[in-house]
Amino acid sequence: QVQIVESGGGLVQPGGSLRLSCTASGTIFSFDFYAMAWYRQSPGKQREFVAHITPTSDTTYEDSVKGRFTISRDNAKNTVSLQMNSLRVEDTGVYYCCARFGGEYWGQGTQVAVST
Repeated sequence: QVQIVESGGGLVQPGGSLRLSCTASGTIFSFDFYAMAWYRQSPGKQREFVAHITPTSDTTYEDSVKGRFTISRDNAKNTVSLQMNSLRVEDTGVYYCCARFGGEYWGQGTQVAVST
């Protein structure tokens, strides 16, 4: 089984930055093979896609975060990060990390609150 743990959430003012981390552990054949993604769920809304990174580090982003968020991976540490800059109130939500390889594995989420 693969365990996913997110960290790095918190409270930040609009315009600020946060860096989220996601670490995979457990029965991992090779983290290099996993496609990784971040999703978020804002209050009263369904979970939505934020960013994705392939095993070869190709990236895609949801339109509203392009140019502000950066997803990256460190295969040696089984970790994916999401650098979030120029945060907006509408970025508030619970951020979830998802790993995909032979199955789909989700973490419990980390809360991000952007508020004055």
